Amino acid sequence: MTRRGLILFAALGIAWGVPYLFIKVAVTELDPAMVVLARSGLAAILLLPLAFFRREVWPVVRRWKPMLAYTIVEIVLPWYFLSSAEQRLPSSTAGLLLATVPLAGVAIAFAMGRPAQLSRMNWAGIGLGMLGVAALVGFDIGGSDLIAVAEMAVVVVGYALGPAILARWMSDLPGVGVVAVSLAGTAIVYVPFVLLTDGWPSVWPSEAAIVSIVVLAVVCSALAFLLMLALVTEIGPVKATTITYVNPAVAIVAGVLVLGERVTVWTVVGFVLVLLGSYLVTRRRRETIAAEELEVASAEQLR
Repeated sequence: MTRRGLILFAALGIAWGVPYLFIKVAVTELDPAMVVLARSGLAAILLLPLAFFRREVWPVVRRWKPMLAYTIVEIVLPWYFLSSAEQRLPSSTAGLLLATVPLAGVAIAFAMGRPAQLSRMNWAGIGLGMLGVAALVGFDIGGSDLIAVAEMAVVVVGYALGPAILARWMSDLPGVGVVAVSLAGTAIVYVPFVLLTDGWPSVWPSEAAIVSIVVLAVVCSALAFLLMLALVTEIGPVKATTITYVNPAVAIVAGVLVLGERVTVWTVVGFVLVLLGSYLVTRRRRETIAAEELEVASAEQLR
């Protein structure tokens, strides 16, 4: 990896590892729906001008059916349930539970009729990942808030289903346009929802809550996506997927240092099992993708 690649990798790892911390701070004063509205609205305001300048909005809007499905499962539902769950769960636990997204991706592939060829190592990864979740839910959380755990399950499934929809029906669409339109659509959905459910704050939020919303929108959403595009361009999509294993570690460290969240033995056990399981589940698939990319590159050189 180049020096620029390392810098981009570290920056993206932080940008995608700290959202749980700032969501935790924001939901102490704001309704989860208001958090989603403010975050998506501000991020859309930042990205839409770039998308319009690059003429990437109209091609995305024309594909409105899969775009609507993607927006709902990737942002509208996950962001709300994540914010709601963090009203009761530590931010570090929420970040760690989301490391199971690759495990859910295997189930999504089966459900969409595109089952992956799983080796024994892949199945071992699924087993280890499930044990890690069991350790977190049963011992770290103590089963004290199963509703919050169920909300996190919705988030995990949504984050696994969104890329599957994107890959199957919208892989040819421009990335900035997809993200900008989905963020704008999310904000539009949440405006009436916040007003009808009295989610609008009755008093002006504190400076900490306002800063949290700004960081979530600017750094963790708009900037993070641009960093991801730059990282993929620099080191390729296969190596870029390893960022998944950095984010939970950042979430745990941020929760401990800033919020004083405790780290138990079961937090460490769950962390190791979940990340090892996710790695084993995706290992063979990443190698297969790498081989396919090499074939495509060779074909282009021959032309």
